[in-house]
Amino acid sequence: MVHAQPQTRFNGEAVCRVLPFALYMGFIAIQEALGVLQQAGALLIPPAAHLYLYPVKILSVAALLVVCRDKYLELRLEDLRDLKRSAAVVLAGVVTFVVWISITWTVQVAPPPPPFAPALLPEGAVRVVMTGLRVVGAVLVVPVMEELFWRSFLLRYLIRPRFWSVRIGDFSWPSFLFTTVLFGLEHHLIVAGMAAGAIYNIICYRTRSIILCVLAHAVTNLALACYVLATGKWYLW
Repeated sequence: MVHAQPQTRFNGEAVCRVLPFALYMGFIAIQEALGVLQQAGALLIPPAAHLYLYPVKILSVAALLVVCRDKYLELRLEDLRDLKRSAAVVLAGVVTFVVWISITWTVQVAPPPPPFAPALLPEGAVRVVMTGLRVVGAVLVVPVMEELFWRSFLLRYLIRPRFWSVRIGDFSWPSFLFTTVLFGLEHHLIVAGMAAGAIYNIICYRTRSIILCVLAHAVTNLALACYVLATGKWYLW
């Protein structure tokens, strides 16, 4: 009975930070598998079929975040009131975007995921809505989901399994290096991903605020979305 309460707390706190991320990655695995099967001619489905998974993916993750919202006490909106610090974080998000589009090489460890290709979608409302959902997901859902997993959960869990007892922004070299590398491996552009992961980790250390990490991540993704839409460089998305 002595250990029941900590174990129960661990399960609840961990699940609410890990499950949305795991669900998101599961959908990505399905999309990549569809792409491989299409290229191999083993699956006869329309070329744009994988694109229609994105709304399901992003709405499912958003729903989980809403269900678990009471667990996310570290998402303190009052941290945004420090305008000087928020402005610095916004600038860091823009710098991360510049780094992302400047480091375009990758390490080929798996077939690249099928890119978002709006030309495959019917013209008109369908294309507009699907593209809009892509932007909304990248700016409003993904930063929250990823920062709760990487900076709130894993960065602390690697210091101490009872991660809720570790302060946001506490530093250790193994935790920093491990999360930086894994964050890169999550993305197709691995080197750019590692650079971004390192920057977001540093923001976490300097501000001790998950909501400010979310802000930086959202700014990066918004800038990237605008850049991709303006240039048509869909491989970056």
